Amino acid sequence: MHRISIYIISIIIILQTSLLAYSSDPKNFVNELVNDAISKLSDKNLTKDEKANFIEKIALENVDINALGLYTLGELRKSSSENDISNYQNSFKRYFLKSLTSRLTDYSSSKFEIISAEKKSTSYTIVSSKISPIDGGPEIKIDWRIYTKNPEKPLIRDLIVEGLSLARTQKEEFASILNSNNNDIRILISKLDEFVND
Repeated sequence: MHRISIYIISIIIILQTSLLAYSSDPKNFVNELVNDAISKLSDKNLTKDEKANFIEKIALENVDINALGLYTLGELRKSSSENDISNYQNSFKRYFLKSLTSRLTDYSSSKFEIISAEKKSTSYTIVSSKISPIDGGPEIKIDWRIYTKNPEKPLIRDLIVEGLSLARTQKEEFASILNSNNNDIRILISKLDEFVND
């Protein structure tokens, strides 16, 4: 009986993993991931928590959150202690996931379309897309910066929405907080924690 339970659990884990295994081709990767997210977010049978958990799972597996966190910290990442960087990365990850989940709910009733993909280097591909709200709202153009150093596992490094880099915008926002607080990384961490716990 114990062996059967382990076998069933193993099959469930494999199935769940394979469901979230997206294509290694950057263009198909973005298309599959976004359409999967829209499908889950628009599913009326799923609770708000189930949707949030799904978004968090695909973000943790498909967004380079650590690299994004270090980039948004700017030059301070070079002079901060390992302990402060570790605390910042943990707070940034929670901040990023909460922010992402709240933003994506706005696109649950939308049509997603890939326009093009341009390989910039062996490490980066830009995938251009557009989101058209079904209710007739304005079309939104989004470019996805896909990190392809490991060609088998593409990762999202940035989104450029209507020409505006979300990573750069976040970096500028954090720089403003740091500049107003003597470049104290602990104050930035506390601000991120406040947002998460709000």
